[in-house]
Amino acid sequence: MGTETLTAPAVLILLGPPGAGKGTQARLLEERFGLVQLSTGDLLRAAVAAGTDAGKAAKAVMEAGDLVSDQIVIDILRDRLAEPDCANGVILDGFPRTTVQAQALDELLAESKQRINTAISLNVDDAAMVKRISGRFTCGGCGEGYHDSFKAPAQDGICDKCGASDMKRRADDTAETVAARLEAYHAQTAPLIAYYGDKGVLKTVDAMGDIADIAAAMATLVDQAMS
Repeated sequence: MGTETLTAPAVLILLGPPGAGKGTQARLLEERFGLVQLSTGDLLRAAVAAGTDAGKAAKAVMEAGDLVSDQIVIDILRDRLAEPDCANGVILDGFPRTTVQAQALDELLAESKQRINTAISLNVDDAAMVKRISGRFTCGGCGEGYHDSFKAPAQDGICDKCGASDMKRRADDTAETVAARLEAYHAQTAPLIAYYGDKGVLKTVDAMGDIADIAAAMATLVDQAMS
């Protein structure tokens, strides 16, 4: 599929809990529309590595064991948005997380006469998400992924791909931990849902379906937001 040209630099925000598929969908939107996915963690690491003023400030804070302030993150984002590859638009993943950050982002975008085109919330069924994530495990030999319900190996405990018997599960992928992460996400994100809903830019997508169907729905929303 060729890259579609947008009429102005797009600023898209993806909202969704861990496991909702934000990363996968962001990559598909990048490919389709020529956008750049920006995550807070990647931005911080890149700024520190580049030695920018904001990066140096972030490094000092992190080395002191403190949380990087919203202002430093905004300064790093300002620098990144000015780079040529962001000319067609960006997808923000993991920022903002609070309404204070959302307001700061609005002010930053206003400096360059930009705005949030759309905030897409990937909606999930919590019970199904707990089952989806908590059932995951991988082969310790080759990294092949499996799932208790959806993709069990042909022979219990033996990797179909390499024959290894060393299966691994992430310590934080228990049902209890996943449920707690979902609860924390909903509590944290509820104010943002209201914030972008009040601005008239919030859209929702059912993220429990097929990846291709979700991608098509999201592409339609981006097209509408830019028209």
